[in-house]
Amino acid sequence: MKTVIEAREVSKSYGKIRAVKKVSLQVRKGEVFGLIGPNGAGKTTIVKILTGQTRPDKGSVNVLGVDVLKNPVKARERVGIIPEHEIPPSFLNCEEYLQFAAQIRGLKGLTNNIREWLEFLKFKNEKNKLSKDLSRGTRQKLMISQAFFFEPELVFIDEPLVNLDPLIQRKFKKFLRKYVKKGGTVFLCTHVLAMAEEVCDTVGFINEGEIIKTASVKDLLEKYDDLENAFVRIIK
Repeated sequence: MKTVIEAREVSKSYGKIRAVKKVSLQVRKGEVFGLIGPNGAGKTTIVKILTGQTRPDKGSVNVLGVDVLKNPVKARERVGIIPEHEIPPSFLNCEEYLQFAAQIRGLKGLTNNIREWLEFLKFKNEKNKLSKDLSRGTRQKLMISQAFFFEPELVFIDEPLVNLDPLIQRKFKKFLRKYVKKGGTVFLCTHVLAMAEEVCDTVGFINEGEIIKTASVKDLLEKYDDLENAFVRIIK
């Protein structure tokens, strides 16, 4: 199966702190890959490296056939990104922000896509609200929408369900499974093991900047019964 993400021997330090240590990984087309680990393990740093927002000290990164170190902007144009902390511009309303997201990618004719996502995540009645006046849950819905509405091949998600109510969580998880069945790919960072167990095909366990083990969720459940047991045993 086609590889859509490949990182080799990636390392990143901030002063004396080694945030990422010789990380190598591959993600195949049509799967949900979960990077799971405790807070501060290096998950967010890896996402920023893979999406060209942070340059590694060493190593190579290829995403959708693009050398991310050489062409970070080109790589970001082709992928959706849902950051850990939602940061839509405060002076734009929901609809304006999604239109802006389309414009900076050079995309046209996505008005219907925008309306569909406003309806799908149940916040069309707030489409004219400025981002600064939105609840945290609605801001997260907006960030999810901007990552998916242009139908990218690959989406990076950092802690996706933190501010969503249970009904929207359920709806979004179902959407993710449909998205990958149609050939999309998801790189998901989380420390919520129930989420990873439910939606991921493959997971990588990370601790203190190192990926300790990568395995299919199916194999892990057969061996450890659930991801919580797997996590405790493997991280220890």
